[in-house]
Amino acid sequence: MTQLPELSSTGAALREHVLTHSVKRGEFTLKSGAKSSWFLDTKQTACRPDGIVLVAEALLDILPSDATAIGGLTMGADPVAFGVAAVAATKGRMLRSFSVRKEAKDHGVTGRLAGALLPDDRVVIVEDTTTRGTSLLEAVEVVRAFGASVVLASVIVDRGTTCADLCAAEGVEYRPLLTATDLGFDPGT
Repeated sequence: MTQLPELSSTGAALREHVLTHSVKRGEFTLKSGAKSSWFLDTKQTACRPDGIVLVAEALLDILPSDATAIGGLTMGADPVAFGVAAVAATKGRMLRSFSVRKEAKDHGVTGRLAGALLPDDRVVIVEDTTTRGTSLLEAVEVVRAFGASVVLASVIVDRGTTCADLCAAEGVEYRPLLTATDLGFDPGT
């Protein structure tokens, strides 16, 4: 077996959870259309109580101290944002959470944002998994248009190689909790 990169104790525990519950092997077609012999269903980590606690601990370790809200594009961001905000509250860290809808709602509370985001918030954009980074950047765009600023973008697992560059081009700090390499996979596959 390939030697896995060394991680913090929280990172290593999160990696073990992801490898046990979220990595699927077989023949898969990714959202990008590329073929892969492995697939990440990181909701299997984010939607389990022990998994979301690990995600929250890892994310809280890297969260900027001035962050006031956490969210991202529904559906991938929802369990991460809501779970991390809840765990953070138990530690005395108050973060409001929100979702960015895929399309604007035209009735009730209209627009693409749902939840407790406020203008001038300092936001952490999250996602469960990314390959290219397009969902993260779509959420960044919506949040900025609302009047809030993005202080960090993060994912449970970055399985690709382009998200860091895309975030850098938008002036967004990007720190994934795990990468394909951390899981023992080639990010190009």
